[in-house]
Amino acid sequence: MGYSKSNGTIMFPMFILLIFANYFMPCKAQLSTTFYDTTCPNALTTIQTSVNASVVNNTRNAAFLIRLLFHDCFVQGCDASLLLGGADSERESPANNGVFGYDVIDAAKAAVEIVCPGVVSCADILAVAARDASVAVNGPSWTVRLGRRDSTNSNASQAATDLPRGNFNLTELIANFDLKGFNAREMVALSGSHTIGQARCSRFRGRIYNSPLNIDAAFNSSLSEICPPTGGDENLQPLDLVTPNTFDNNYFRNLVASRGLLISDQVLFNGDSADSIVTEYVDNPATFESDFAAAMVKMSEIEVLTGTSGIIRTVCNSTVVNGPVMLNSNGQIMYQAS
Repeated sequence: MGYSKSNGTIMFPMFILLIFANYFMPCKAQLSTTFYDTTCPNALTTIQTSVNASVVNNTRNAAFLIRLLFHDCFVQGCDASLLLGGADSERESPANNGVFGYDVIDAAKAAVEIVCPGVVSCADILAVAARDASVAVNGPSWTVRLGRRDSTNSNASQAATDLPRGNFNLTELIANFDLKGFNAREMVALSGSHTIGQARCSRFRGRIYNSPLNIDAAFNSSLSEICPPTGGDENLQPLDLVTPNTFDNNYFRNLVASRGLLISDQVLFNGDSADSIVTEYVDNPATFESDFAAAMVKMSEIEVLTGTSGIIRTVCNSTVVNGPVMLNSNGQIMYQAS
C-alpha cells in the first residue's frame, strides 16, 4: 500500500537544491551602457573622434566599418575574431576578400590604448565604430551596450559557410539570416546598409549577364561598360548611384526601379514576399532608420564573450597582450600584470 508525502517534505529538499545550484552556477556578465564609465570614461569620445577623422579622410571608411561588424558578428559572434591575422583566419578567408577598414579599427584601438591601456576590447571598439560610422554619413544612431571581450581564435571555415553571398536568392537570404536569429524584415533592414559603399565588378558581373532578375536598361548598359564579361574584376561601382556617400533610403528606391547592383539586392524587390517591406522603407525613411538601428543593436550582441571569457587584446590583430588583464563584470580592473 502506497503513501503520500506532504508538500512541505517535498519542497524543503528542492529549496535546498536550488540554493546550491544558484551558489555554484557561474553568473554570466551582461553588457551595459555604463561598462567603461569608471575604467575608461573617455573611451567613446576617443573612438568617435578617430572614426570621424577616418571618414573625413575617406568616405568609404563608413561602409567599411559597418561591413566589418557584420562580417565579424556572423562568424562565431561579435568577438573581433575577424580582426585576427594569420593563416586559416577569417580575415584571410575568400569570404572576406574585399573587406576593408582594419586600419581604421587599429587606429581607434591605438588611440584608446593611450588613454586607458588594456581596458577596452577590440570587439567593443568595432561595435561602437560601426555606430559612429553611420552617424558620420548622416545615418541613424543607436545605443551600444558594452562589455564584449575578444576571442583568442578565428574560424576561416565558418566564414565560408555562415556569411551570405552576393548571388543569394531571397530564400537563401532569409534562411541565412534566420540561422542568426533574424527575421525577413530585419534582414531587409540590414541590407539597407548598401545605401553606402561600393562593390567590385567580380561581385556584380552575374547581375549583368547571367541573372533572370529585372534590370533597368540604362543601368544595365552603364554597368556593362564598367564590368565587361571578362576582365576588370577590380573595377568599382557604388551600391547606390544616387547618394553613394550618404546614409538614406535611396537604396530601396533603386530596387523598385530595378537598379539593385547585386543579385542579393534586387531579390528583395522581385515580386516576392520582401516587396512590401521595401515599399514601406521607400515611403517611410524614418521607419527604415529605426528598423536598421534596432537590427544593428541586435546584430552587435550575437554570441558575445563577457565576464572572464576571452581576453582584452592590446593590438586587435594579435592575441598577445602586454601582461594579462582581468576585469570584473563592471569592467573594473581586478588584476593586471606589471
